[in-house]
Amino acid sequence: MSVTRGPKVPIGKILLDQGKITPDQLKQALAMQKTTTEKLGRLLIDLQFCSERDVMSAYAQQLNIQLYDASRITADPAVARIIPDNLVQRYNIVPLRRNGGKLVVAMVDPTNVFALDDIRMITNLDIEPLLASTDELTNLRRASSPNAPAAGAAHPAAAAPSAAPASAPATTSGFSFRPKPPELKGKTPAAAAGAEASATSSSDINAMLESMRRPDTGKGADDSGDETIEVSDDAPIIRMVNVLIQNAIKEAASDIHVEPDRKNVRIRYRIDGVLYEMMTLPRFVQQPLLSRLKIMSEMNIAERRVPQDGRMHIRHDKRDYDMRVNVLPTVFGEKCVMRILDQSQVLIGMGRLGFMPDMLAELEQLIDMPNGMVLVTGPTGSGKTTTLYSMLNKINSVEKNILTIEDPVEYQLPGVNQVVVNRKSGLTFPVAMRAFLRQDPDIIMVGEIRDLETAEIAVQASLTGHLVLSTLHTNNAPSTMVRLGDMGVEPFLIAAAIVGVVAQRLGRRLCDKCKAPIEPPLEALMRLGMKEEELHDATFFKAVGCPECHNRGFRGRIGLYELLTITEELSEMIIRRAPVSEITQAAIASGMTTLMRDGLDKVKKGMTTIEEVLRVVTIK
Repeated sequence: MSVTRGPKVPIGKILLDQGKITPDQLKQALAMQKTTTEKLGRLLIDLQFCSERDVMSAYAQQLNIQLYDASRITADPAVARIIPDNLVQRYNIVPLRRNGGKLVVAMVDPTNVFALDDIRMITNLDIEPLLASTDELTNLRRASSPNAPAAGAAHPAAAAPSAAPASAPATTSGFSFRPKPPELKGKTPAAAAGAEASATSSSDINAMLESMRRPDTGKGADDSGDETIEVSDDAPIIRMVNVLIQNAIKEAASDIHVEPDRKNVRIRYRIDGVLYEMMTLPRFVQQPLLSRLKIMSEMNIAERRVPQDGRMHIRHDKRDYDMRVNVLPTVFGEKCVMRILDQSQVLIGMGRLGFMPDMLAELEQLIDMPNGMVLVTGPTGSGKTTTLYSMLNKINSVEKNILTIEDPVEYQLPGVNQVVVNRKSGLTFPVAMRAFLRQDPDIIMVGEIRDLETAEIAVQASLTGHLVLSTLHTNNAPSTMVRLGDMGVEPFLIAAAIVGVVAQRLGRRLCDKCKAPIEPPLEALMRLGMKEEELHDATFFKAVGCPECHNRGFRGRIGLYELLTITEELSEMIIRRAPVSEITQAAIASGMTTLMRDGLDKVKKGMTTIEEVLRVVTIK
């Protein structure tokens, strides 16, 4: 069954012909549509002229596709994992059943040709889309995987949530919390405790919302209190913020996103590098919630027109966490993102970052050098800072004077002199670097090389007897040389200063409790660079999902690395400005392990999946 390209009959006419709306109602909705960007179906629902199901039925008729009906169409558990989780989350889809060479898929947007093409390419099956609402897809996921978080994509014509079915979790005041499985039998004590805690948090927040609706609520949302999780203030909004942060820490989230919408406030957690929608709050919560977060982060609560940065320190379960907070004005209000920094994670040691033994030994030799520059490259969120701190922690000793300049300081390291950038007072990277050279340093760490002036001072420092560690934004290790040249650094200085470059990515680590062996196509593996002789004794695994990993199939993350050590041959190529492709070939010939190769080695060892490596590493 194919999806009609473009509407044949307008939604309004279909609803009118079906007797779902009157001509006057259609005229009123069309007049309102001229003053807004909302779709007609959305306006008809908001005006209560018809139900969401009526609009969806008309939309299905317009597209000439079938409408999903839970009473007569059931999902086959055997095809639940036929589509990778990242595509399921990205496109908000659920595979239902397989009819020969055809896969039946429930979708909120059957016109999404990118989704249809990706699914067809992954499964090698023809796709028959069924139109379903977001709530219906949520219930389908809960039926097959109780802990699976729902994707938050909106229906193109009608995105408002319909009435909750009997099987859905109880909601109060428009709040819905990501459900945990009610049955705790067979779980480990830690997993059971986590499920019970989340259930309690859900009911607590519901009660908070009800108390916030009442005019006799105690303290206001803007009242400040102790900036710790153990705060005992009775204000509902303060307890709500505490619960949001507590749950994020329990889920091992790296970021919390608070995103206002036209009617709701969406809460998402980034877990193992992937965003999951955890709950939705009613719109009236947004302003007191943002005010509380601003107070905790020492921001100006009266300023709502410009972005603001803040920071808070919290203590939970006898562990210290720093949180970097950023507030950004949007059309629906201020969006807040909080980065959770676990102070204990930076001290885990280089041996636990995911380096293969040979690469780790080579890197440790580089950072033990008395002078030179070691750079760590990769995109934002790839773990560069953690790698840098692990290096510093490895070489930190009483005999060495270590100075760092960062923007901001993410972790406090004992015995290390850390300086934070303050542009208002004139303390920038170059200014701090010049001061460092008069502080008798042994090791200098620069948070990021952003401009020519910083790069030149860092290079000069490395050439005058100091070890310099820093980060740079490049896709791989060989392109670092070209990037520095483009910034204006002379090639002979680059060749003389740099001793090694680490490129890295972060991929999700397979859950050891539930991963299952698979047999991927040999041709596909060989196209990725694996040799036929190394495939015979290798075992590949896929993500399954269990209570230990909250049914995600992954638990934690692992680094994928590329280490380039500068040789005499590479130095000569850098000086004569050789292209990246030529430097890369020479580096591989001299023994460099590429990001893709390192990822495939970890796939062979059962640490991650092929799909996860392809998600974070670009194929060239």
